[in-house]
Amino acid sequence: MQNIRNIAIIAHVDHGKTTLVDKILYFTNQFRENENAGELILDNNDLERERGITIVSKNVSVKYKDFKINIIDTPGHADFGGEVERVLKMADGVVLLVDAFEGPMPQTRFVTGKALGLGIKPIVVVNKVDKENCRPDEVYENVFDLFFNLGATEDQLDFPVLYGSSKQGWMSTDWKKPTTDFTDLLDAIVEHIPAPKVSEGTLQMQVTSLDYSTFVGRIAIGRVARGTIKENQPVSLVKRDGKIVKSRVKELQVFEGLGRIKVPEVHAGDICAVVGIEGFDIGDTIADFENPEQLEVISIDEPTMNMLFTINNSPFFGREGKLVTSRNIYDRLQKELEKNLALRVVPTESPDAWLVYGRGILHLSVLIETMRREGYELQVGQPQVIVKEIDGVKCEPIEELVVDVPAEVSGKVIELVTQRKGELLIMEAKGDMQHLEFSIPSRGIIGLRNNVLTATAGEAVMAHRLKGYEPWKGTIPKRMAGVLISLDTGSTTAYSIDKLQDRGRFFVDPGVEIYEGQILGEHIRDNDLTINVTKGKQLTNMRASGSDDNTRIAPAIKFSLEECMEYIQADEYIEVTPQSMRLRKIYLTENERKINAKKFQ
Repeated sequence: MQNIRNIAIIAHVDHGKTTLVDKILYFTNQFRENENAGELILDNNDLERERGITIVSKNVSVKYKDFKINIIDTPGHADFGGEVERVLKMADGVVLLVDAFEGPMPQTRFVTGKALGLGIKPIVVVNKVDKENCRPDEVYENVFDLFFNLGATEDQLDFPVLYGSSKQGWMSTDWKKPTTDFTDLLDAIVEHIPAPKVSEGTLQMQVTSLDYSTFVGRIAIGRVARGTIKENQPVSLVKRDGKIVKSRVKELQVFEGLGRIKVPEVHAGDICAVVGIEGFDIGDTIADFENPEQLEVISIDEPTMNMLFTINNSPFFGREGKLVTSRNIYDRLQKELEKNLALRVVPTESPDAWLVYGRGILHLSVLIETMRREGYELQVGQPQVIVKEIDGVKCEPIEELVVDVPAEVSGKVIELVTQRKGELLIMEAKGDMQHLEFSIPSRGIIGLRNNVLTATAGEAVMAHRLKGYEPWKGTIPKRMAGVLISLDTGSTTAYSIDKLQDRGRFFVDPGVEIYEGQILGEHIRDNDLTINVTKGKQLTNMRASGSDDNTRIAPAIKFSLEECMEYIQADEYIEVTPQSMRLRKIYLTENERKINAKKFQ
């Protein structure tokens, strides 16, 4: 019974968590010899694979010697911190992965702080020691300093450390002596991670994540903290607010490899999935039928940003999406709230619009991208930071921003960040790169990534995390350039775009359907300009050599969803449909824009 180890794998984004889990699964023979499961096995939805990031935490288990090791793969991005906070409740230990060149990054600090605060035992893995310029010994020192600064206990500071390369499939206690497999790591997990604590008493299990099946509905996943849970057992569901609902367990499943198997009962310390309980939410406690006792409710950090979600009311609505009504969008947002703990949805004065609160731009953009892939059409407004009043002072969220950039262009980055009320805290050399750390308002980060990447020819590596709330820093300069707005509805022509290229850069290609009020490009000046790009060339039957110049058109600029969200201003919307993303003015006609101009000043 005690041969169970529950571990979470935590790290900064892109330091190799999911790759490590892949290799452990292969090493412990979870697949048939003729089966090729591919790479990044756990990143199983399209968005995770395309972006190369983990968005939702996953559970797997492996057998090693006589031990069952439950592994939880967690997201590395600050915007999905809500996921990390709640799944750490299921773990008795964490494997902290750190890149052998980059060292501890802001997100490493964030997740490590959460784990140490819960009193969890860490094992440190310095990954990617096969990289050139890697500095494993320095990184080990940095991790020790980080633990000390975060207030780790004596026991936590006495952490085992391993070096290796997940990609090449080895881990060793000495990075100069590579091994051939993961034995050292799995031995360290079995030896140093404590077995789950089992206290005597009636059943207690907290729901820390959920799954959905079209056959049985919602499935509660969590770790049995006390007692035993059995099939067909009557239980009490204690809600977050203390309300008690009587229910019954229909089926129990435990994790086995990548899948789940049905079992008659699960003892304290193991992680399981419970089928048959209705109306539960994350954080609820499944307890004894007669004497229910509630476990401490999971607290989640507050959202820092909100966006307006509204129905698509552009001239092209309903052409590409199937789900376009306000009822469709509202139902979908409510469904998302069930599993996305860090999200909030607040109604507005309009019945067709909602304010959706999230942890950051990536958190909100993943929701929008998922909705468009499911066939929804909607419009979203400019992201706004949430301002609080603390002791009568207006305060805003402040982020810690880390930029690694080639030394020769570091001056440009410092200038860009300080323009947005950022303060330079640390500047030091790190190999051939300059390592910069700033304190900057969250408002200043919106739209910053594009400018920094342009200024550094794409070589900057940026990461940021929420630091806390500080007094309002004053006005931050907005987008400098105005936009080119369509005067007419129709199809763009190469002739018109060619003649207007000296007015700015275009976001649309020739031969694309557009409507009045759509944003077609960026103006070279700071004011908006209305243009007509649907006009064709007047043809005659006369021809003269030299008058028919070929059109030479610069390629259109294509934005990703996050780039659109960072680009738009208060009087603009992004129209999102399953096939397209268009930028538009909220008021489509020139007249309406003039009448309502004061609203957005």
